[in-house]
Amino acid sequence: MTNIHKLAVISDGAQIGEGTEIGPFTFIGPNVKIGKNNKISSNVCIDGKTTIGDGNQIFQFASIGAVPQDLKFQGEDSELIIGNNNKIRECVTMHKGTKTGIMKTVVGNNNLFMACSHVAHDVVIGNNNVFANCATIAGHVVMANNIIMGGLSAIHQFTRIGERAFIGGGAMVSRDIAPCCYAQGDRAGLVGINQVGLLRGGFSKEHILKIRKLYRKVFLGEGHFKDRVASLISDPEYDFELGRTFLSFLSEDSIRGFTLSRKDANGDEEQS
Repeated sequence: MTNIHKLAVISDGAQIGEGTEIGPFTFIGPNVKIGKNNKISSNVCIDGKTTIGDGNQIFQFASIGAVPQDLKFQGEDSELIIGNNNKIRECVTMHKGTKTGIMKTVVGNNNLFMACSHVAHDVVIGNNNVFANCATIAGHVVMANNIIMGGLSAIHQFTRIGERAFIGGGAMVSRDIAPCCYAQGDRAGLVGINQVGLLRGGFSKEHILKIRKLYRKVFLGEGHFKDRVASLISDPEYDFELGRTFLSFLSEDSIRGFTLSRKDANGDEEQS
């Protein structure tokens, strides 16, 4: 059974799964599909062609599935797809896709969106990511898994963020960030690897040291960037899952280009 407050507005055609709770003054549009055991607080608006999985929590004043903030949008039948077990906090906004993108915005599983964070149109987000307060993701961004975005940080449209990257608070990211890397500043630069995140992820010290070594060869080595990446792809020392993920990301085509190392006045990295 569902538990829908009598002051909630559920449009004809909306589908609500078993065990889902909906608080007062919440609006659910006619093309919304909500799975099982979700908890939706008061004063939430879920509209558009939106599909939500199971076990999500959506807090008050969130706006989910609204039309995108894109002047090119002309009412196309795009959608927003949200997976399972996400926590979507107060005043979070998530918009559906556009015909200039992939016609959908996709959010995976087990993500935490803190208050006032924003997911724009045609964004694809993986699993187990954390978006701190006021983190902003522009249109057409692709984010992998186990990423942390600090508060007040922002990502430029068409940018990719790799697995287990860390984006410092207030960072303005205008280019792709490689897996396992730590980025900060305006415009963001790399300051090392996300060692804490890798340790928490259960990776061995041996593999973390190899990633650190690989990072230095790629971002601090001599010669052309693409040549350095190409020379390392076939190196057996980095033929393990994390190493392959790192190099594969850098060998793919990039619309925005790659975020490079940020150095201090002495030419050294700000953080190892």
